[in-house]
Amino acid sequence: MPVTELDVQTPDGVLDAYLHTPDGAAASASPLPVVVFYPDAGGVRETMHQMAQRLADEGYAVAVVNYYYRQGKVSFDLNSTFADPDARTRIMAALAGADGALVARDTALLLDALAARGDVRADRVGAVGYCRGGNLAFTFAGAVPRRVAVAASIHGGSIATDAPNSPHLNADQIQGALYFGVATDDPHCTLEQQELLTTVLDKAGVRYELDRYDAAHGFAVPDHTAPYDPAAAELHWQKITALFARELPR
Repeated sequence: MPVTELDVQTPDGVLDAYLHTPDGAAASASPLPVVVFYPDAGGVRETMHQMAQRLADEGYAVAVVNYYYRQGKVSFDLNSTFADPDARTRIMAALAGADGALVARDTALLLDALAARGDVRADRVGAVGYCRGGNLAFTFAGAVPRRVAVAASIHGGSIATDAPNSPHLNADQIQGALYFGVATDDPHCTLEQQELLTTVLDKAGVRYELDRYDAAHGFAVPDHTAPYDPAAAELHWQKITALFARELPR
């Protein structure tokens, strides 16, 4: 797959990101619009690269962000991590280090680096994320609103809670369009949280769409075998490719 590793200096070290570009004929369409891709809690791994490449082949430069870079190039097997006390401790520490405000700051630095390239457009970008990454995509849309044309949160967790850093609190800053693919069986995004989310977005006049998938948290990620739902996953692909085609012209 056409992928280039990028190293971006941040105040906390070197962020590694992975830029996927279209394979085949679509690669001639340049400069390509950028989509920031935030992995789920498992981090950057082969499944995430495959998903990013699928989106890139629609005509985008997709930058997969290792928001765990403070711990190194780490990833986790979500099928077993939470059942292993030591692995659970490691993933919880990694998640704690991936504060939304810090990730948004790091992503803005990544976009600055991409803006220096002649083959991509990084002035107005898209963002997509899964699980924790869905929270981060939503967070980024509110933190750097003038640079985000569209953001998609797929089975995102804790996207509207009473936490002081809940991303819904910046809804009135958002300028782009949003999409939420919410699992119906999801303790990380309850009906009460969904109601709070939509109430705040409506009040702020944000353009958004929210779909409830009859599936479990993690339904879109193939290597998360228990919750993965091929039909729901394919529907989410249809939704986000249509969304980006509409909101982020190639």
